[in-house]
Amino acid sequence: MSISAKLVSELRQKSGAGMMDCKKALLETEGDMSKAIEYLQKKNLAAASKRADKVAAEGAVSSYVHHGRIGVLVEVNCETDFVGRGEEFQEMVRNIAMHIAATNPTYVRQAEVPADAVAQQKEIFLAQMRESGKPEAILEKIVTGKIKKWMSEVCLLDQSYVKNPDVTVEGYVNEIGATVREKIDVRRFVRFELGEGIEKKQENFADEVAAAAQV
Repeated sequence: MSISAKLVSELRQKSGAGMMDCKKALLETEGDMSKAIEYLQKKNLAAASKRADKVAAEGAVSSYVHHGRIGVLVEVNCETDFVGRGEEFQEMVRNIAMHIAATNPTYVRQAEVPADAVAQQKEIFLAQMRESGKPEAILEKIVTGKIKKWMSEVCLLDQSYVKNPDVTVEGYVNEIGATVREKIDVRRFVRFELGEGIEKKQENFADEVAAAAQV
């Protein structure tokens, strides 16, 4: 089938993948945009898995400060200093810092979430579901789904990327990794919000950051 340049361009904008990869994905999925995005995500995950045993000790530490109210420091590693100093990698690290400012994740990845935190959250969901009158027979299934959603909210790599909600942050990182042909690892971050922990009038500066990230 024939794939229009407009469709290829649209997929490229949504996925961040190269033109040839986008065209191939659309051909493989008969022009279905959602399936093409999934195709590219799987391809990028496969490319990343091939480099999983590589050592990523280079990279960059980047910062983002929003109007003097929210500040983020993030460390992202790659395999070589050459890639770490590259414009594409540097832009990715800055984008991740902005994303963290906007979404306020608690952990980088699911493996870092303490078992007791998961257990506590599960008890909260169980209590909520029982309070709402849900039958006991289906509580476990409902709570499992809620835990999965909760993980996607508190773990950076599982969150929908603010600049392209069609992919997760991990998907975005893997796309860049496939482009530069190196293992990329988001190692750690710290986020500060002015006056955090001090009792005061609530102001949601994170919404402002999210809006700025869309520009």
